[in-house]
Amino acid sequence: MALKDKKIPAGRPVDPALTEAIRGRLIDGTVGCAAAFTLAKEKGVVPLAVGEAADTLGVHLSHCQLGLFGFSGHAKAWDIPGWKQANVPAGLEEAIRSALDPDGSLSCAAAWTAADRFGVARAQVGRLATRLNIKIKRCQLGAF
Repeated sequence: MALKDKKIPAGRPVDPALTEAIRGRLIDGTVGCAAAFTLAKEKGVVPLAVGEAADTLGVHLSHCQLGLFGFSGHAKAWDIPGWKQANVPAGLEEAIRSALDPDGSLSCAAAWTAADRFGVARAQVGRLATRLNIKIKRCQLGAF
């Protein structure tokens, strides 16, 4: 869901140190997914807290590690010229299908787990899920 479409509670507090840390990670006015996860680890908070703080500050997330959004001029990471596509390892499609939620979607966390298990880039799992018409939901940062 785009930041402009979110209903952000009025007056939601953001820790000043987290605000400063997010602003310190901005590149072209956005904070990348990987940077947000690193920040969460450094600050000892869950990734969702960083995502919500970014929302409250009006900061867009970019460079989704699953390749789904935030790539300037490109809808998906794999639309970028020169993006390296790896072969799909045997069993990855089955692993993705077995991790689907009851509604047929794949959680962001389950996608990361599959990528780690098969030793592929997370964006490869995002690409495969998209190719299989599987919607990825429940972003760990709350982006979607």
